[in-house]
Amino acid sequence: MTHRSNAGAAGHDLSGGAAIRGAAAALLCLAAAWLPAKALAQGASFREVASPAAVLYDGPSERARKLFIVVRGTPLEVLSTLNQWVKVRDMSGDVLWVERGELGDARHVVASTLAAVRRSPRINGELVVQIDRGVLLEVLDASAPAGWLRVRHRDGATGFVSAGEVWGR
Repeated sequence: MTHRSNAGAAGHDLSGGAAIRGAAAALLCLAAAWLPAKALAQGASFREVASPAAVLYDGPSERARKLFIVVRGTPLEVLSTLNQWVKVRDMSGDVLWVERGELGDARHVVASTLAAVRRSPRINGELVVQIDRGVLLEVLDASAPAGWLRVRHRDGATGFVSAGEVWGR
């Protein structure tokens, strides 16, 4: 058993560099708290549900609790894999498991807010349609101008959406 002495409890630094290490750790925590979510999400790997519907579990087993059913096209962020199971995060931030065979290449994004599909990739471009949060959009061209995706709504409307208004890329 490890015993920790509280000899330094009166505010005396007995370790020499403890104050410096503590300050550095505090600064790192503060910096991490202020990083924008987009910066943390860069480099994320996404897949989408390829089957008509997929069950999301709370563990990597068919005996695990079934939590949700999601439809074809739903994007999921891949966190890790374990044999035929993939640990994923959904748009809500829930961490779940899905069978690997249920996933395919990511071709859709989901509106993470009220999203504007515009005729051109400009913030003041003509509005084609507004998309409610949670609606799937098919990505037609991910190589559109920086910060934009060319998309199609299920009703056929096409245009550009700001990457900041969708989740799944």
